Amino acid sequence: MLDLIVIGGGPAGYHAAERAARAGMQVCLFEKNTLGGVCLNEGCIPSKALLYSAKILENARACKRYGIEVAEARPDPGMIVKRSEKVIRTLVAGVRARMKNAGVEVVREAALVCGKSGEGFKVAAGEGEYAARRLLICAGSQPAVPPIPGIREHLGGFVLTNREALSLKEIPGELVVIGGGVIGLEMAAYYNAMGSRVTVVEMLEHIGGPLDTEIADLLQRELARQGIQFYLQAQVQSVREGGVLYREKDATVEIAADKVLLAVGRRPAAENLGLETIGVAMERGAVKADAQGRTNVEGVYAAGDCIGGVMLAHTAYREAEVAVQAMLGREESVHYDANPSVIYTHPEVACVGLSEEEAARRGMDYEVRKLSMRYSGRFLAENEGGDGLCKILAEKGSRRILGAHMLGNSSSEAIWGMAALIGMGADVYQARATIFPHPTVGEILRETLWEFED
Repeated sequence: MLDLIVIGGGPAGYHAAERAARAGMQVCLFEKNTLGGVCLNEGCIPSKALLYSAKILENARACKRYGIEVAEARPDPGMIVKRSEKVIRTLVAGVRARMKNAGVEVVREAALVCGKSGEGFKVAAGEGEYAARRLLICAGSQPAVPPIPGIREHLGGFVLTNREALSLKEIPGELVVIGGGVIGLEMAAYYNAMGSRVTVVEMLEHIGGPLDTEIADLLQRELARQGIQFYLQAQVQSVREGGVLYREKDATVEIAADKVLLAVGRRPAAENLGLETIGVAMERGAVKADAQGRTNVEGVYAAGDCIGGVMLAHTAYREAEVAVQAMLGREESVHYDANPSVIYTHPEVACVGLSEEEAARRGMDYEVRKLSMRYSGRFLAENEGGDGLCKILAEKGSRRILGAHMLGNSSSEAIWGMAALIGMGADVYQARATIFPHPTVGEILRETLWEFED
């Protein structure tokens, strides 16, 4: 009998399998598709490869501002996708090597929980049957498909999910993006750079979902300046070949489209796993788990997108670590209030902790300090004509840092420091005692911290 069966080979699954195996467990990992899950194969990694090509293109078009003369810069979408696929293959091979080196058995089959077996659990996969003392469910997520007339009929063709949007080798003339969250904005930015006329339709009054609204407004303004059109508080009514109909106040408006990208979020992929055979509790389609990843069934754990909540790869990594630690008798937890997030548009957005809106909703007494990104010498040197914002929230009285929000390129590489400080419960005084390397974009955080009065 195995010590642990992991169902799902995405970030939570392969990370947990490696950690558990290195801790001495005999582990078997089941993945019905390709190791790496959605993040590596259809999400985080390919989208960043595409967005980096878009960034190179935009920099080439702006190079005259930096004293460089080049011939006309033109994209080759086929080569861009080909490079993205090469990056994916390299990283998938890396995950496969890590599993082998850790001694994890990998089974490329869909896994089905069949019930209990003595002191453990039975799992069927292909023509085989396996048993383990513990289960870890890491089944991931899938695109949410709302009941909008015309969506399902055209899905995978005229209507794209992130999977198809990341592999298009022909750029659509008119692209309508339904949803102004992270996926929608990143793909809107990529296709806009490639030459599409992009329109984003969002039912909320601002883009970016839970993003701090001041940062969201600034990002929208910059993306609009680049040519992306936004319709906010707009409810999509239907989709038909060649167009999208949405409701604006008392009128129905149609937007012409060669392709439509559906980007209204993701939902847990926890069905068809046989979890009902052992009585695992579910909640709104997600596996219900506690702070250490334990389900209501002893010996069964869950981590990653399938438990709902924050559906980010780095969150899944930490949830997986905490679950494995719980199996080993070590109580840890995920600091969700110190969980960073990034939107890899041009410019980037990075944030961690509470937004002003969330702090106010919790009834917290807080203060805010902010600075233009142009206070950073490195940012100014590398972003001719560009600007951005660094914004930090602290609790009044204690000066404990509550949140940090950045709009500006290289923000993604600096935000982790604030995540660490918030996770440790640091106050403004402790944080600004940190020595930041100079010159770096991240120095803007230190400068903003010094805006708080002693």
